[in-house]
Amino acid sequence: MTMNWHQLLCAERLGHRPVKDEEGRSPFHSDHDKIIFSGAFRRLARKTQVHPLATNDHIHNRMTHSLEVACVGRTLGIRVGAALKAAGDLPVHIVPTDIGDIVQASCLAHDIGNPPFGHTGEEAIRNWFQKEGASYLEQLTPAEQTDIRVFEGNAQGLRVLTTSEYYQYQEGMRLTYATLASSIKYPWCSEATVKRQRPKHNKYGIFQSELNYLHEIADKTGLIQKGEDWYCRHPLVYLMEAADDFCYGIIDLEDGLEMGIISWDEIYGILRNVIDPAQIAELEKTLNKVSDGRKPAILRGKAIDAFINAGTQAFFNHQKDFLNGTVESDLISLCDKNVMEAVQAAKDLAKRKIFNHSKRVELEIGAYATIATLLSTICSAVDAFLRDPQQMTYKDNRVMSLIGDNNFHPQVLHKHGNYRYLAIMAVIDYISGMTDNYATNLAKQFNGMGESRY
Repeated sequence: MTMNWHQLLCAERLGHRPVKDEEGRSPFHSDHDKIIFSGAFRRLARKTQVHPLATNDHIHNRMTHSLEVACVGRTLGIRVGAALKAAGDLPVHIVPTDIGDIVQASCLAHDIGNPPFGHTGEEAIRNWFQKEGASYLEQLTPAEQTDIRVFEGNAQGLRVLTTSEYYQYQEGMRLTYATLASSIKYPWCSEATVKRQRPKHNKYGIFQSELNYLHEIADKTGLIQKGEDWYCRHPLVYLMEAADDFCYGIIDLEDGLEMGIISWDEIYGILRNVIDPAQIAELEKTLNKVSDGRKPAILRGKAIDAFINAGTQAFFNHQKDFLNGTVESDLISLCDKNVMEAVQAAKDLAKRKIFNHSKRVELEIGAYATIATLLSTICSAVDAFLRDPQQMTYKDNRVMSLIGDNNFHPQVLHKHGNYRYLAIMAVIDYISGMTDNYATNLAKQFNGMGESRY
């Protein structure tokens, strides 16, 4: 069994909605615009990329990171599209920029489900529900409990795209099937992570609340089913993932240099090997004329171009494997050795020096207390609301007023599944959508330590 590009590039919208002709933009470019204009994307501007609550304006946040990944992904997609078109592998109506639009949109959305404080926020949500908040999960099915106990930002991202943003519980942003499929890095459910039955054991991309959407997306794009509630990746996921890795390989190191954590020599020692040897002499002549702080901008373009060329070639060389659903590694692993080693060395350096920096560790520890305060206060009020609204305390009523009790009404949630499970998911929607600053300030307010904003 193999996949085909005609089906993989399905331009119909979630909910079996027909393609709408718009002058000046493709359905896939429309997806890009829907994501850009969403509140969930806008809030990425105040969410952690590397350092929580960074005060240096030059340090990347989730929005600037996502925009840069989208730029790399668009070019990578267009070049792959051009290679496939030249080989006669794409449908007649598809042009290379269509591939670029799909990859660009999926890149924009790749972090849209991340909670405040990045991966630390994910772990803080898991930690609270595994300990203090375990009692709230008692009436849930085992699969629903696992969704929350091992909360995953990737699965939350699909929930934002399909459920919680724009048309709530009515296909969300209503993106095309091609873009949605290209956004699902881990097309399996949370239970598989516990059983360690999938290629990426500690990751998953689907909550029970979006499981029906997974099957619908897979059916329309022709993804190969590999097991129960498990499909192979859409081939363009590999381009989105590679664009993310390429940017990590450069941008995290630039932030480390900006913050004085790593040196220019460490960065150049990693990236020099991906540059065309014929360009080295002229490049170093230019680099020697500027300060270390300005050097990354000069090197960046050449390094990214080398990454994109290697990614394009690797994808084209392994196209049949992608279409057969047999690739279990990432695209970087299939690239030129120098590129593969450079990206891995950059990740290793970032992990060793940037992610373990003492200031970051201090802020991460504080994030646990912030998330715990928010979950404890809101879950308590929501639980009281679901049990008996007439018996709620004044505090519970004020909390529900703050978060919007219409989102938690049993008559609404009953239409879409287990209302207690969906109520907890709505709490997670609310908290994971917060910016770092808002989460911090709201937790202070809940603890009686905040300052009046009036």
